[in-house]
Amino acid sequence: MAIKSRAVSRFRRHARVRKKVFGTPKLPRLAVFKSLSEIYAQVIDDVDGNTLIAASTLDGDLSEKVKGMKKVEQAREVGKALAQRASKKGIAAVVFDRGGNRYSGRIKALADGAREGGLKF
Repeated sequence: MAIKSRAVSRFRRHARVRKKVFGTPKLPRLAVFKSLSEIYAQVIDDVDGNTLIAASTLDGDLSEKVKGMKKVEQAREVGKALAQRASKKGIAAVVFDRGGNRYSGRIKALADGAREGGLKF
């Protein structure tokens, strides 16, 4: 039996989630990607293949705000910023794509921040 790496396991979980989660123009998909140091979130319309909104810890206005915060706090701020941008574009609800990551820590904080900002999912 071969030993699976964490990356391979995450990829398989992500494929399993993506079979069920699909974004439409009325109910787009909120996709999350996290690296060791940053976190990225996009609201995507899978029908047209367009990214409608994006936010990350590297954004110009957010990078200054999150400097010096812990990673979980940074993720919460990214979620709030994403929800704020979504409300400006008229998006009130999304489907959540955790990107094969476990729903804890930074992923959960981003989701909670988005909910605090007014997004429904």
